[in-house]
Amino acid sequence: MTATADVPARARTSADLISAEEPVLAHNYHPLPVVVARAEGTWVEDVEGRRYLDMLAGYSALNFGHRHPALIEAAHRQLDRLTLTSRAFHNDRLAEFAERLAELTGLDMVLPMNTGAEAVESGIKVARKWAYEVKGVPADQATIVVAAENFHGRTTTIVSFSTDETARAGFGPFTPGFRIVPYNDLAALEAAVDETTAAVLLEPIQGEAGVIIPDPGYLTGVRELTRRKGCLFIADEIQSGLGRTGRTLAVEHESVVPDVLLLGKALGGGIVPVSAVVAGRDVLGVLRPGEHGSTFGGNPLAAAVGTAVVELLETGEFQQRAADLGVLLRDGLAGLVGKGVVGFRARGLWAGVDVDPAIGTGREISARLMREGVLVKDTHGSTIRLAPPLTITGEELESALGTLAKVLAEGA
Repeated sequence: MTATADVPARARTSADLISAEEPVLAHNYHPLPVVVARAEGTWVEDVEGRRYLDMLAGYSALNFGHRHPALIEAAHRQLDRLTLTSRAFHNDRLAEFAERLAELTGLDMVLPMNTGAEAVESGIKVARKWAYEVKGVPADQATIVVAAENFHGRTTTIVSFSTDETARAGFGPFTPGFRIVPYNDLAALEAAVDETTAAVLLEPIQGEAGVIIPDPGYLTGVRELTRRKGCLFIADEIQSGLGRTGRTLAVEHESVVPDVLLLGKALGGGIVPVSAVVAGRDVLGVLRPGEHGSTFGGNPLAAAVGTAVVELLETGEFQQRAADLGVLLRDGLAGLVGKGVVGFRARGLWAGVDVDPAIGTGREISARLMREGVLVKDTHGSTIRLAPPLTITGEELESALGTLAKVLAEGA
């Protein structure tokens, strides 16, 4: 990476650019004060030429690192041919994308969308339609059961069943039809499911909540319960899927196959937004022309990049890397318990790390790591998340853990 070579002359410093954003950008984010200008693999570079090891990977949108050569090549090749038709017409890239994604996930049909929130919204619509047409729930009475501390996006409907007051406050009235139960509690889930239940919608691992991993058997129990009660199991794998946990899907750790799978983030390879609802034909088959759509969903550029992502996953290489390096991550964090870390949860290359509050908040720890050249993001309280690209090397991962140890020692 060549430092600052293509940065606009009128605003070359990070301070200039951060200051310029203040009056013109809505304040819906509170980013760390680093201005990224270039990136390659696991590293990013700011406008002054300082390099940082990316241990967040765009909340799993960059599972294959920044500008993975195979993905960039696929995008360049498609840019020279066709970018958008809308779904008013067929395009020559969409069928292959859908076929290969369905095969990768072991399901039948694909509904292509753009963002993760769109995939969730689409999954909700499909589940309700299925409930009315297949299950026989009376009109407008379908319910969906979700888990407390969930994160499925920030649209109006999605925040209607959030328990995060920051996401909810000031945005009502809220969409009805949802029941919230504690995560990792099969008894509470069973009590909430009745004849009106269209689906149970869960994250196999709750990411925003701090990488919360359920007890062994929980997902198997959810699968058995939903089959027995005659409702759908919708697994939101937008963050946990596509290699992050050491398997293609996090539900595979319990050999569970959901009725509906929600994918996004890494499906676009860090290049374009791509998401999808993947399900059995008996579920997605309820949709008819005009009932749902997206101008950009399934566009040729997205389909080309998405197909290239699936090709990378078909080899199993990245899933194995996440599993193998996940051992290094877990062991490294275990060595920090009692040395500034009070607890952690890890699966594959994904971890939620609880730092001693006496040392600092998650935001403060993230800022200290940034100053040392490592980028992470906090979540609630004194918890930080680690989710490096699956292309990270063992040496880079050990370096990041060493930097975390240094920051914690200095704050003690």
